[in-house]
Amino acid sequence: MEPYGRRQIDMPSLTLRLLGPLAIRREGVDVPLPGSRKVRALLAYLALSPHPSGRAQLCDLLWDVPDDPRGELRWCLSKIRSLIGEQRVRAKGDTIALDLSDCSVDAIEVTAAHRHGFRTLAPEQLRSLADLFVGDFLDGLAIERCPAFDSWLAFQRRRLRDTHAALLDHIVQRAGHEEVRSYLDRWIALASFDLRPHELLLQSLAADGRVREGEEHLAATAKLFDSEGVDSKPLREIWRTARAQADETFIVHPAPVAETAPSETAAPQTHRRASIAIMPFDDTSPMAIPGGSSDALVHDIITRLARQRSLSVIAQGTMFALRDRRYTPHEAGRMLGVDYVVNGSFQRLGRRITVCVELTEAQTARIVWAEVFEYDAAETFLLLDEIGSRIVVTIEREVEALESNRAILKPPSSLDAWEAHHRGLWHMYRFTRSNNEQAQHFFETAINLDPTFARAHAGLSFTHFQSAFQHWADQDVEVELAYRAASQSMMADDRDPAAHWAIGRALWLRGLHDQSVGELEQAVELSPSFALGHYSLAFVQAQSGDAQAAIVAADLSRKLSPFDPLLFGMLASRALALVRLGRFEEAAGWAIKAAARPNAHAHILAIAALSLALIGRLDEGRGYVASIHHRFSGYSLSDFLTAFHLGPEQQTLFREGARQIGLH
Repeated sequence: MEPYGRRQIDMPSLTLRLLGPLAIRREGVDVPLPGSRKVRALLAYLALSPHPSGRAQLCDLLWDVPDDPRGELRWCLSKIRSLIGEQRVRAKGDTIALDLSDCSVDAIEVTAAHRHGFRTLAPEQLRSLADLFVGDFLDGLAIERCPAFDSWLAFQRRRLRDTHAALLDHIVQRAGHEEVRSYLDRWIALASFDLRPHELLLQSLAADGRVREGEEHLAATAKLFDSEGVDSKPLREIWRTARAQADETFIVHPAPVAETAPSETAAPQTHRRASIAIMPFDDTSPMAIPGGSSDALVHDIITRLARQRSLSVIAQGTMFALRDRRYTPHEAGRMLGVDYVVNGSFQRLGRRITVCVELTEAQTARIVWAEVFEYDAAETFLLLDEIGSRIVVTIEREVEALESNRAILKPPSSLDAWEAHHRGLWHMYRFTRSNNEQAQHFFETAINLDPTFARAHAGLSFTHFQSAFQHWADQDVEVELAYRAASQSMMADDRDPAAHWAIGRALWLRGLHDQSVGELEQAVELSPSFALGHYSLAFVQAQSGDAQAAIVAADLSRKLSPFDPLLFGMLASRALALVRLGRFEEAAGWAIKAAARPNAHAHILAIAALSLALIGRLDEGRGYVASIHHRFSGYSLSDFLTAFHLGPEQQTLFREGARQIGLH
C-alpha cells in the first residue's frame, strides 16, 4: 500500500475488514467468525494497538470482574490464533501484540493515508480508499458492561468518521461535475451538521439552475438543524449567496469607479488571532465517569491555553455541550469555524495514565501534530497538571510554526497584522543580525496594521533586546527602544504574559534586577505554562540573583518546551547558575549541550569555552574560542562581560579562564 504510506502488498495473505461488520479473509477465502463478541472486540483492539498490550490491561478492557479473566483472555487469544494464524499472535512476557506487517487492514490503511496527507494521492487512490468505508467501524458490535471498551469503540468510530469526512472533502475538491453529487450525498449523510458539504451542494445546485432542489434541501436541512438547536442562519445565508452568485454570471456590470480621496488612509485592521477548539477527550479507562480526570484535564488545557492569550480559544461550556450532542471533532471544528481542533483520548489503567492528543487543521482535517503521553500516576493531580502544561506549550508552539511557515510563503504586501507578526517570529528565531532586522520590519508592519496587537509590540521589543545584547547596534539606543516597545505591549494588553515578559527583559537591560524579576514572575503567574517566562527568569536569576531558583526555572522551561528555539539559552542559563554555585564540572556539561544547538550565538559558545577552562579542559576550551573567532570575528572577553550582569567573583573566574584559553 505504498501510496497510502505503507509497504505495497500485492497479494496479502490476510485481510481484516474493520470498516463495517468485522470480516476476515485468509488466502483469498472468507473465514467464518466465532460467535463470541469479545473475540472480535479483542482482535480489533489488538490490530489497532500501536504498542504491545499488557494482559491486565486487556482484562480490564473486556471483562467486568469475571471469575477467571485471564483464563477467558487465554481462550479468546486461542480463537484469534485460529482466525489469523498462530504465528501472528506474539506473546512476550506479560504483553500481547499482533504481527500484521504483511496484512491488509482497512482502518490502518486509511489512517496511514490520512497522516501522510490525502492531498498527495491521485483521485483514483482517494476513491479506492473511500470504497473501504462500507459501514461504521466494527458496525453492529456492542458489548454489555464493558465501559472501557465502549469508550475506546466510540473514540475509534468518531476518529474514523472524521477521517472519512476529510477523505470525501478531498475527493469532492477534485471530482468531475458528474460524480460530485454522489460524494456530497455520502459526506452529508456522514456529517449532517457540517456546513461545508451543504455549502458545496447548494452552490452546485444554484450554479446548475436547480433552484427547486436547492430550496428543498435547504428546508429539510434547516429543520434538522433547528431540531438539534443548531443555528440554521448560516445555511440560509449560504443559499442566498449561492443564488446571487449564480444570477451574477448572466449580468455584466461596469467597473466600479474609485471614490476614495488620495488623502484618506485605511483604518487599522481588526486584530485577528488563530482560533482553536479543544474537544473533550474520550476516556477509555475501565472506571471512567463523567467529570472525572479526563474532563478535568481538558478543562485545564482550555483554561491554560486561553491564559496564554496567543490564540482565540472556544469556551469549555460550548465544547462539552458539543461532546454531549455527539459531534465529532471535525464537525465541531467546521461548525465553529475555527482554524484548529484538538482531540484525543485518556486512559488510566492501574497507576498508568496514557493521553493521546492530535492537533488538526479544521478546514482540511489534516493532522499536523500528534503525541502520546505516558506516565506513572503516583500523584494524579500533579501529573495532570504536568501533562496539561506540556500539551498547551506544544499546541502553541506548533500553531506558531504553522502560521509562521504559512506567512513566509505569502507576498509581504499581502500580509495582515497576524501574518506579519508570525513572519517576524520566523526571522526572529534565526538569531542573526540580518534576520533580526527583518523581524523588526515585520513586527513594525504588524503594529502599523493593528496598533493594539500586544504580541507584535513584545516581539519588536525582543528584537531590540537582541540588538543590545549582541552589540549589533548602539546599546543605549537599543535598550531604550526595547523598553519603549515593551511598554506599548503592556498598554495594549497588560494581561498578556508576553507583555510582562518583554518588559521584564527590558528592565534587565536597564540593570533593574528586582523589577525585572517581578515582571517575569507576573508573566508566569498569568500563564504558568509560559515557557519563555520561566526561561527568562532563569536567565536573569542565573547571573545575579537566586542561582538555585535559576536552575529550577531553567529545568521547568525545558520541560514545558523541550524543542524551543531558545533551548540554547535555557541550557546556558543553567550552566551559569551552576558556575555561581561552584559546580564547575556540571556547568561545563550543560554549557556544551547549549553550544551544540544549531542556532547558538557567540555568547553561548563563550560560556562553553570558559566553563571548560574552569575545569582544566583547556584544549577543548581553545577549540570553542577558535570556533567563535571563525564565526564571529572580533569577538572578545569584553563583549562577553559587557553582555552579562555577573558579580565580581564570577568576572574574576571567567577572566582567569579566558587568559588560559586565549580569549582576549
